[in-house]
Amino acid sequence: MPAPRHALADFVTAQWQRRGWFAWLMLPFSLLFGLVARVRRYGYLHGWFKSTRLPMPVVVVGNVTVGGTGKTPAVIALAQALTEAGLRPGVVSRGYGVTLKHPRRVKPTSKASDVGDEPLLIARAADIPVWVFPDRALCAQTMLVSHPGVNVLLLDDGLQHYRLQRDFEIVMFDARMGGNGLMLPAGPLREPLSRPRDATLINDPNFRATPDRPGVYGMRLELDDAWQLNDPTMARPLSAFAGRRVLAAAGIGNPERFFASLRGAGLSPKTLPLPDHYDFADDPFAGNPDALDADVILITEKDAVKCERFDDPRIWVVPTTPVIDAGLIDKIRRAVQARIPAATAAAAGLNKEHQDGQPAA
Repeated sequence: MPAPRHALADFVTAQWQRRGWFAWLMLPFSLLFGLVARVRRYGYLHGWFKSTRLPMPVVVVGNVTVGGTGKTPAVIALAQALTEAGLRPGVVSRGYGVTLKHPRRVKPTSKASDVGDEPLLIARAADIPVWVFPDRALCAQTMLVSHPGVNVLLLDDGLQHYRLQRDFEIVMFDARMGGNGLMLPAGPLREPLSRPRDATLINDPNFRATPDRPGVYGMRLELDDAWQLNDPTMARPLSAFAGRRVLAAAGIGNPERFFASLRGAGLSPKTLPLPDHYDFADDPFAGNPDALDADVILITEKDAVKCERFDDPRIWVVPTTPVIDAGLIDKIRRAVQARIPAATAAAAGLNKEHQDGQPAA
């Protein structure tokens, strides 16, 4: 039976929420990390290092902290909102945890082991082009040639991928916010909290945007009816599992966020936190006492794309609907539409170069 979350990782994550002995011990390394991060960002901003400007507006959804904050649901919500606004978005992601030799399109029928769990989740949730490759600039250029109608790019993660220039940056947090406010390894920050951005998005159902905090918006994940992994046509409200022996399992950046939402829905599950992007190559439920005793096992959509081979009618998937403050949607729409005329002309030039047999810029 695979171990749940690694004890060392849990210890470090807990230490990052306070300024205790661990933070002070790591502080010299943190100062060095911060210096390197600042020099790197400064170098790209001032042209010391090469970066690529794409012939389309680029919106980046990322974070300055280590760990999951809900970026993928945010990208799904933004893609759907931009589509409803008459735009034609595409998504580029790194493809975490998979080996890729060239840019690859993610189809709803793709395997998570080939393209990554989060890109596959996006491709199944939104009817838009989704491509993966560590070199996000090359990936986006390939996508644009294959899908010339795309006129706005959503970058799932990649806030620190400065090789790709961007027009709008969204920095995401969840309820943990910036932890102790220190840089790695003394704290969870990849970049300072003061890092400029166009908007801050907080994934916390208890957060409410206020006029005294301009540029800060909220997102919540509303739980929908669960569907059975072996038979997706079978759906039940979460209230149907009340009073039953429930095990909740999650291989996401912050499993407690999923567990807390189930408790908020009136359930009292036992919990099985798994490492982020857990591949389910081994069955975490086999031999687990809580799983053996459970009437129902609830998992996330992100985990479900890797569990399709499991033949266990007790496994139910809990989907969520991301809801983002309308003010952020409108702000992004206006920023994107302001650049689209110039971007459309540039894209036409890029496609003509390919038709003439010339390499894309």
